[in-house]
Amino acid sequence: MRTRWVIAALLAIPLADTLLLLPVAGAIGFVPTVLLVVLTGLVGMLLVRAEGRHTLGKLRRKAATGEVPTNELLDGGLLIAAGAFLLTPGIVTDAIGFALAIPVTRYPLRELLKRYVVTPYLDRATGGFVSGNVWVGGFPDDGDDDVVNLDPEEYGRSGDDGP
Repeated sequence: MRTRWVIAALLAIPLADTLLLLPVAGAIGFVPTVLLVVLTGLVGMLLVRAEGRHTLGKLRRKAATGEVPTNELLDGGLLIAAGAFLLTPGIVTDAIGFALAIPVTRYPLRELLKRYVVTPYLDRATGGFVSGNVWVGGFPDDGDDDVVNLDPEEYGRSGDDGP
């Protein structure tokens, strides 16, 4: 079910790009539209490169102090996706790429990614230890039907061997 939505989204993005590029090319002309797409791609790649260097520096600092660089690793992944979107020609893909590359919009996307993708995945992998949803009251399927009574009074006197 989830795969269908991913495929639909991957097909909808180029369709939206085409449907938006045609009116833009009709309004400003073919050559200015091509120049606009190339210019946004170049500016976007320069932005991704600068943000990547900044993120890599933060990652090195955190690793040197012994902290886990979770946010920096997620930022790196989002910047890789931003670079891919910015290299793809089109206005919609450039808008998505800039949204992933600019820190102001990347922060909420990173938090959503942590909440709805990373934490559920780690919860499934660790049995709930990431979010703290761990069973702490004994064994989950502990029933009273298989209880063995180890009280010596049940078996008779102390000299008896019992059952």
